[in-house]
Amino acid sequence: MNQYVAPLQEMRFVLRELADLKSLLEGHPLGITTDVVDAVLDEAAKFASGVLSDTDQAGHREGSRLTPQGVVTPTGYRDAYSKFVAAGWHALPCPPDHGGQGFPRTVSSLVDEMWRASSLTLTGCVALTRGAIEALSLRASPEIRDKYLPALVEGRWTGTMNLTEPQAGSDLSGIRTKAVPAGDSTWRVFGQKIFISWGEHDMSENIVHLVLARTPDAPPGIKGISMFLVPKFLVGADGSLAERNRVTCLAIESKAGQHGSPTATLLYGGDDPDTGAIGYLVGDLHRGLDTMFVMMNEARFAVGLEGLAISERAYQTATDYARERIQGADPSGRSQERVPIIRHPDVRRMLMRMRAYTEAMRALTVRVATQIDVVHHCDERDSAARARLDLLTPIMKGWNTEAAQVVTSLGVQIHGGLGFMDECRASQHWRDARLLPIYEGTTGIQANDLVTRKIARDKGDACLSLLNDIQTTGQQLLDSEVADLKSIGEAILRAQDSVQRCVAYIVSNFDVNSQSVLAGAVPLLQLMGLTVAGWQLGRSALAAQRTVGKGDDRFESAKIATALFFAEHEMSAIPSLEKIVTTGGDSVLRLPVDQF
Repeated sequence: MNQYVAPLQEMRFVLRELADLKSLLEGHPLGITTDVVDAVLDEAAKFASGVLSDTDQAGHREGSRLTPQGVVTPTGYRDAYSKFVAAGWHALPCPPDHGGQGFPRTVSSLVDEMWRASSLTLTGCVALTRGAIEALSLRASPEIRDKYLPALVEGRWTGTMNLTEPQAGSDLSGIRTKAVPAGDSTWRVFGQKIFISWGEHDMSENIVHLVLARTPDAPPGIKGISMFLVPKFLVGADGSLAERNRVTCLAIESKAGQHGSPTATLLYGGDDPDTGAIGYLVGDLHRGLDTMFVMMNEARFAVGLEGLAISERAYQTATDYARERIQGADPSGRSQERVPIIRHPDVRRMLMRMRAYTEAMRALTVRVATQIDVVHHCDERDSAARARLDLLTPIMKGWNTEAAQVVTSLGVQIHGGLGFMDECRASQHWRDARLLPIYEGTTGIQANDLVTRKIARDKGDACLSLLNDIQTTGQQLLDSEVADLKSIGEAILRAQDSVQRCVAYIVSNFDVNSQSVLAGAVPLLQLMGLTVAGWQLGRSALAAQRTVGKGDDRFESAKIATALFFAEHEMSAIPSLEKIVTTGGDSVLRLPVDQF
């Protein structure tokens, strides 16, 4: 059985060399130091491999079940989650005002990687609660914050995001769930929500649902949506749990993957038209989407991080198997001895792809996490910092989750026929990963957001600012005396030029032919993802070259080799993607809809 092992050396390299952790922590209000961070990473690694990792396969094989008593999670989930909360891990990145430990996102993102890699579905519950904490911290009244946040931060209660209805998926303007004022500052909520991750379960004392609904006087469309907090159990003035609210789990979905995560259909209000579920307004009336996007941005970062985490787990699984599986003679011809398949060039090629994508995802994820920290601590008027984060978020979510499809599929391929068997861990990774480019905004939605709101709206200003930073790194590599670094620099500078031409095309054509431009949105996201990922690996190569001869030369050499592989094998697709973006849109639209 493949037991997860946290890649601590990789993580520390990214924090030290790419995120400049020492500078980030200078003057931290809670006195967090690099020594404290090292200790946290060590303990998190032990917890992930020693407690969480054991639940992963049980979650896949058993799944969560709906019983007359409620949803029952797989063997080990409740115990592992209880230990997780008791150890204080849930509060690590949360605001200190309500009991959190206030660790920077730059650090907590790597701890979260360990949680997701060791048990993706169980710890997905944690990610949803974090989104609820963020939304309530920014938008809820002081009374709601004081009553709900301490238990959510601790992890005794968990949170959900209730958006989707049978007729309203990515288009939320069709929401029919209604909220009626009760005359006592509370609301009565009626309606049905579907595809609610962790909507019902047995791991926490209470579940806090954040629900989008319409009020009787709401204007039509998305401008008439409000957000309401609807707890599973009502909460007394002293914070104690009272009677059960009128929230019923009607069903949980049977899914292709992520079996351990209960995906619920929830009914608010039951059959009695006069008695709805009791809810509380969060934020301003008819401004629910503003609050929802606080949660959604948190969720998109979390799902992008899941792409990294499952890729790391798939890479470890495939590497272990390739070292153990004996098949065929030595391909070098020097011996007839049968050898492990890792000695075969094509298997090494696949492992290198998995490794390069995973390292690139980690560097990109931490880069976005650092930008979150910058935005949280900068002046609200610093629009450039916010614009950079807004630009990177859809790239990270879209590219990481699509890259995870490549990595987990290669994991199956390396296992051969065994990889297609249900009991094989590689098959589980592949199926679990398939949801990632779909939920919390599909790749197409991320790409459309990138084109319309992040490039066309500001005429490419935020993107061009990013390209300046990419160009600086590319030039530093090109100026190196090391041939491999020069090659990486050349690839990065070519990619930077391609993105610049694509941005110019979008800015020039979006207002006159938006449909054709949007037909190339996903290829653009892929192109920009490869460029930003290559940039981060280029930064890794520069940092590794600086430390050659000062520590673990095998590790530093591997960083350079991985960046070179990515530049030569993956970034070579960028010219083709550029052509699709700038000239391929019309052919997408040429065939009339009625001919499909």
